[in-house]
Amino acid sequence: MIWIYRLLFLPLFLISCPYYFGRMIKRGGYAKDFTHRFGCVPVLEPRREGVHRVWIQAVSVGETEAVAPLLRELKSRGNVEVILTTTTSTAYKIIREKYADLVAAYACFPMDFLPFSAKAWRRFDPSVAVLMEGELWPEHLTQAKKRGVPVFVVNARLSDKSFRRYRAAGALARWVLGQVRFICAGTQNDFDRFRALGVPADKIAFTGNMKFDVASGETFTAADAAALKKELGFPADAPVLLGSSTWPGEEAMLLETFAEARKRFPDLRLLICPRHAERRAEIVEILEKTSWKWFLRSRTKPEDVPADADICVADTTGELRKLTHLAQLAFVGKSLPPNNGGQTPIECAALGVPLVYGPAMTNFKDVCRSLEDCGAAVKVRDAAGAQAKLLALLEDAPAREKMSASAQAWHRGNQGATARVVKFFDEIFARL
Repeated sequence: MIWIYRLLFLPLFLISCPYYFGRMIKRGGYAKDFTHRFGCVPVLEPRREGVHRVWIQAVSVGETEAVAPLLRELKSRGNVEVILTTTTSTAYKIIREKYADLVAAYACFPMDFLPFSAKAWRRFDPSVAVLMEGELWPEHLTQAKKRGVPVFVVNARLSDKSFRRYRAAGALARWVLGQVRFICAGTQNDFDRFRALGVPADKIAFTGNMKFDVASGETFTAADAAALKKELGFPADAPVLLGSSTWPGEEAMLLETFAEARKRFPDLRLLICPRHAERRAEIVEILEKTSWKWFLRSRTKPEDVPADADICVADTTGELRKLTHLAQLAFVGKSLPPNNGGQTPIECAALGVPLVYGPAMTNFKDVCRSLEDCGAAVKVRDAAGAQAKLLALLEDAPAREKMSASAQAWHRGNQGATARVVKFFDEIFARL
């Protein structure tokens, strides 16, 4: 099976190159340590006796942030050293800036082609391999099996699309999943889907979603909020409407909502956090047709931020959680058609921010269902429904307070996945 994959990889890669390289150029930041993608990762010292070397692959920003509590717990063990890799440039930037002191080494994940993957495996020489969430790379798994290294999937999930693809793949899917030693499923639905794909009961457990643990223990005081609002040119007592990880079309809805809301709430401010910073030109084009005072956070020096700004476009990396602390109400992006899949609502809920999102939160079905059931979030059918619900909630402070309390209680009730995963790894390490 692996030789079929190896033979197909190169022609398929060459066909897809124009698309992927175009996206990399558009998004930017990929030049940094680009040779890692060809297996030229840092060379590590030989493994020390009694020390477990764990290679964790976290694909993008969401997975990279979710793994932070696990990194801290593993480092506290004293006998574990972690290698952390990621695929996207934005996630790699976060690793370099925030996690360097938690890991023994970090790098960009090599392309899943025999010479590149094998070279990275020789240089890293891990004793355990961990994949975050969903991407199972056949060559990566084969190199692990060749070296007798167990592979575990943590926070494992299967979106609707991925589940359909695995079911259609048949024997290939069974072969890929058969290379994994154990799966820690993020939700009950994910657990059920992996079981439906043939994963034996003794190779999977429902441990929960570690993203619930990311915001635990963080402190953000009133003084912090005042200082951050000052950075944004917002009055200290101004309420803030947040567009969290927005996608095309959703900024226009938020701007229409904001224009209507300002007639009733003149102190309201709008904070737009696009999912992809390279869309800034598209957003600027929309904003230039308005009369609002606005600025791009990435392109504006502190002294040039407009006094009493109306709108901030936070086209930056790794700031969403911090900025979310300022919000009194949030719209979650990638949820209005034609967008599909949704961005995570967990961070907003963890901070007690009432949520509104569209019908297309297909990647977070279980999470959204439970948020709606406890009254912490509202799902709407379309852009008009989103605008109406956001305006209604802006006018109803008691309703927002009730949603906020429900969101925080929901978050507390879902914490603990990291502790369960760490306990699982302690048991694994004891047997290695």
